[in-house]
Amino acid sequence: MDRLVLVVLIVFSSSGFAQIKELPDFTELVGKQGAAVVNISTIQVQNKSGNRTLPGMPNIPEDSPFFEFFRRYMPPNDIPGELLPDNTPKEFESKSLGSGFIISADGHILTNAHVVDSADEITIKLTDKREFYAKVVGVDRKTDIALLKIEANNLPQVSPGDPNKLRVGEWVVAIGSPFGFENSVTAGIVSAKGRSLAQENYVPFIQTDVAINPGNSGGPLFNMKGEVVGINSQIYSRTGGFMGLSFAIPIDVAMDISNQLRVNGKVSRGKIGVVIQEVTKELAESFGLIRATGALVTLIQKGGPAEKAGLQVKDIILKFDGKIIYTSSDLPRIVGAVKPGSRVNAQVWRDGHSKEIVIAVEEIISEENAVNRNSKKSKTTVYNRIGLALRELTADQKKQLEVSSGFLVEDMQSGVASRAGMRLGDLILGINNQDAPNVDQFNQILKKIEKGRNIALLVRRGEMTTFITMKLTDSDNK
Repeated sequence: MDRLVLVVLIVFSSSGFAQIKELPDFTELVGKQGAAVVNISTIQVQNKSGNRTLPGMPNIPEDSPFFEFFRRYMPPNDIPGELLPDNTPKEFESKSLGSGFIISADGHILTNAHVVDSADEITIKLTDKREFYAKVVGVDRKTDIALLKIEANNLPQVSPGDPNKLRVGEWVVAIGSPFGFENSVTAGIVSAKGRSLAQENYVPFIQTDVAINPGNSGGPLFNMKGEVVGINSQIYSRTGGFMGLSFAIPIDVAMDISNQLRVNGKVSRGKIGVVIQEVTKELAESFGLIRATGALVTLIQKGGPAEKAGLQVKDIILKFDGKIIYTSSDLPRIVGAVKPGSRVNAQVWRDGHSKEIVIAVEEIISEENAVNRNSKKSKTTVYNRIGLALRELTADQKKQLEVSSGFLVEDMQSGVASRAGMRLGDLILGINNQDAPNVDQFNQILKKIEKGRNIALLVRRGEMTTFITMKLTDSDNK
């Protein structure tokens, strides 16, 4: 005979009497909101590289420690064969999976930018098994947000909540397609709020211990009222699977981005032209601050908004636009949210005193805005030795991006560059500490480098400039 076991929590109140509380029941939430969660599958045409890879994970080579993990745990339908045989056509279709959710009855869908990045075909599958081809309305890689549109009406939609009202320890629920298992429900609690992650300057992440795995990306995070409070975006993992650290983009950030993408087709962000660092306890003491807070200015852009406003190196920005700068990572996010052209008050700490400065915020001219990446690529796209198709910048684009030379990564094959972490839209500024005046000369430099040698590309990605290294192997085209 089947038995129903009721799990209860015994909690002692301040009066000393025991109170019995049931664990939360998520069935009603899932029943009402689950229909608005969608499965997203993408197809991307890939070029065969020297290494064999998983079709579902085209950038994971056979010798990678993650290869065996994904070979075993990716859904069988997504892997037509364990490995690509040697007679695989030069071009093949790479498939990947993700999640999303409907935000309007007319078919607008939110997901992560990395779910649909470089996709040639996007298919949306609803819980009632209907399928639609989706078009990309817009993508913002800085926040990892993408807005999609399908041709349908009277669709179920989610209700956005207020992530600012979330409390650490509160129950939250995720619905998505981990490893392709559609409409999987997982639950946990809010572990922390306002987390800053490396190279993610514009998102105050919600940290949870909800089980999130590959395929959950882009799916909704619900509070117990059934409101979406975040988009599940990243996990911290040493294995590629869930380890108790999941990060979601607050829904207010996502909705602001989606509204800009829907109206303008792009996202505008403010800048003031400073380089900053964290204020440590020791720095705070040396500058005469009571507590370690704010953002210390270490460099000011010549002719930029900060210089024009009279900001100085060694100033500590305590408030911007009325918002407190608790840590240095708060400043880029707050400045970025200001509408370009606005005049904003900034409170700074200088010479042991607080001072008010008015700064006229300017717009960040990113690679995505300066270079029209949506233009059609040439039918005779030429890929260089490391699998990159490069486009030279025009004089106006160089002026906007404040560079003297550079090449935009317009397209890429699966190969040494993709394995090293290069991305579409990266701006290459130099190779092995030398400039190249044009793409042909850059590719000629590559051809002359012996196999087995390391090369270093100076790459600008968003506001970050860094070197990316890679080693040329026998499989790389000569």
